[in-house]
Amino acid sequence: MTSLVKWILILFGLISVIANIVIVCLYSGRLPKCSLKPHHAFKGKHNERSVVFADLSAEEYLQVRDYMSNQKDLDISVNALTKPSGNFLFLIEVLLPRKADALGYLDNNKPKPVREATAVVFYGTLGHIKEYVVGPLPNPTYHRDVTVERYKEELPINARTVTIGEYVLIFKFINEEVFTKLGKIVKESFDVSKEKTLNGFEGMPRGVKSGERQTWISFFRDLSGMYIHPVGLEVLINHESTNASLWSVKRLLYNGQYFDSVEDLIKQYDAGTVTKIVYKPVQNYASLKPKSKPTGLSPQQFYAQGKRFSVKNNHVMYLEWSFAFGLSSLTGMRVFDIRFKGERIAYEVSVQEAMSVYGSITPGMILTKFLDSSIGIGRFAHELVRGVDCPYAATYIDTFRYIDVSAPHRFRNSICLFEHNTGRPLRRHFSDFFSNSYGGMVNSALVFRTITAIGNYDYLWDFIFYQSGSVETKVHATGYISSSFNVDGNLKYGHQVAENTIGNIHTHFINFKVDLDVLGVENVFQTKDMKFMNVSLPWMPERYAMVPQLVEAQLKTEKEAALRYDTKTPRYLHIASNRTNRWGHQRSYRLQVVSFTGDSLPETEPEEKSMSWARYKVAITKHKDSEQTSSSLYSQNNMWTPAVDFSKYIEDDESIENQDLVAWVTTGFLHIPHAEDIPNTVTVGNGGGVILRPHNYFDEDPSIHSPDGVYISPGSEGNCENNKMACFTEDACSPVIEPFTYSGFEGTMKFEE
Repeated sequence: MTSLVKWILILFGLISVIANIVIVCLYSGRLPKCSLKPHHAFKGKHNERSVVFADLSAEEYLQVRDYMSNQKDLDISVNALTKPSGNFLFLIEVLLPRKADALGYLDNNKPKPVREATAVVFYGTLGHIKEYVVGPLPNPTYHRDVTVERYKEELPINARTVTIGEYVLIFKFINEEVFTKLGKIVKESFDVSKEKTLNGFEGMPRGVKSGERQTWISFFRDLSGMYIHPVGLEVLINHESTNASLWSVKRLLYNGQYFDSVEDLIKQYDAGTVTKIVYKPVQNYASLKPKSKPTGLSPQQFYAQGKRFSVKNNHVMYLEWSFAFGLSSLTGMRVFDIRFKGERIAYEVSVQEAMSVYGSITPGMILTKFLDSSIGIGRFAHELVRGVDCPYAATYIDTFRYIDVSAPHRFRNSICLFEHNTGRPLRRHFSDFFSNSYGGMVNSALVFRTITAIGNYDYLWDFIFYQSGSVETKVHATGYISSSFNVDGNLKYGHQVAENTIGNIHTHFINFKVDLDVLGVENVFQTKDMKFMNVSLPWMPERYAMVPQLVEAQLKTEKEAALRYDTKTPRYLHIASNRTNRWGHQRSYRLQVVSFTGDSLPETEPEEKSMSWARYKVAITKHKDSEQTSSSLYSQNNMWTPAVDFSKYIEDDESIENQDLVAWVTTGFLHIPHAEDIPNTVTVGNGGGVILRPHNYFDEDPSIHSPDGVYISPGSEGNCENNKMACFTEDACSPVIEPFTYSGFEGTMKFEE
């Protein structure tokens, strides 16, 4: 071998060594990608039987729609632009099975309940509303009118919600009968033209007595976040008739002054007897476009060893938890068959209603009482924005709905599911005296979430599952406040938050259904509290001290257990079994209500019947399949004779001892808007909820068995055996990042074909 070849080989070897060193240096700091497969071994398997609670699929919606439209005797249209004078298939929803049938199927191998749907038809030609049970699914062959069976009466047509078809006619009516005729006034006052218009926002209810359908519409500048740009024009229209040619303008409000007709306003405006509003361009202070350019990223979370939860169909498993879920178009989020360590804790926990009562001097808001399930709480659960509405690495779930449409709509990524480190320990103790040690545990919980944007307000709905055996159901409000134009006297009803803009005082009441089954369906309702007792000291009988003492009671009837907001409520409320734990105490779950509500509407008000559930912080009733919800689709537009009056659930005063019990929990907050609500209300402090906590249900805190526990003793600080954090750098991996996508605008309301 020549010397030249030797030197070439030596040089090549050196280059190879240097290259390898560079590669090692470049890649030694890079972590392997996290496995997409869960690191945690689940106990048990997904419950295939949970499909009894599943929402309808797109195919099932179409099957029900086509079956109903093919029944010639029903004469039903499925066109979303159907006029009020027509017969319109407004809503299709899954019909949940009777509880006894569902439990028999889940627990005792009884036959699977027949899968059925509810179909709601607005009969404009006949002047009433009908609800039908349609089944079996798939491939329905029958329908049955259940309206009177459910509501004990026929439903009048004016109890219906306003459909897209009716909105189209309302927009046309306002343009022809108001804006066109008021051309000069709206141009001078609001710069309205063919190219530039105003947006309307409705007050509800639509009238002051049953049968009325008269709506005050307040107008706002056509800007993003219009809700805080009132202009000072409000119009009352009468649209009681299903024949739009019979509609009329009843009253107008312009700059705080009332007028009997459009012609009356024109006449007085031209005569100079009206204080005119002079148009002035304003900056869009409602815009949510950032005023500072985004820089960098906020802290993100990822799963260092894969996700510890799993979703299959409508069933979720997470560590010791499992549950089924659904999303009702009307009431929103709901979970079923909630189990911890294999034992059912609750049969159903669900949102029921979201209600707001407003104060104002202007007509668009002076009578306003919103009942959102009549519009559809779940209806407006749009796509969640990855990394903002939920953590970037969350699992996202699509939903399908059929409400006020011609075909079922898919709402991509409208539910999210993620395990969340709350940032504070679930429990911990540092032992400083006598012996030294540290014991603690991260508070890592599973969050099941959707967000519904109903008009101006956005509600965040969270069901949270903790490793201590607790479940928290809570809501936070954000979005835009409702506002009114600043006229004399309106500061009694709120604060000025922008130019000519009053943020109006209002309440938020949220109702949840909590059907706890504590070790079965035979439970009792107990209360616990404290009182100070003057006690003689055992070792000094002549001396007395005031000592807190436990006070316990068991309530026996529904009226006893209807705990009103305007009375003192015991601080501990329990659904208890007749079985005891190791220490002889009844195993129970506590209802801990977190609430900052304002006052409920006085019962003297005729509209109060439609929201009678809001009287009670907690009301306990005996379970009945006929008492499924605390409100209804028809409550908003027929408040005075509501199809569902919750107070009647309590009037029969049935026994609640050793019965299948349901807790109806009301929470919320009072909102007095302030300058910091511009442009957007923040979630901090604006919410409420209920926590379901084990109370003597276990013999000890179940989280002591969690694999997340940490224990450190002197000399074992770096030992990984009882402290996984000590090996975090060795076990860590880099996250698998999904691409960012967003299709949320696909499911917005359309007012044209």
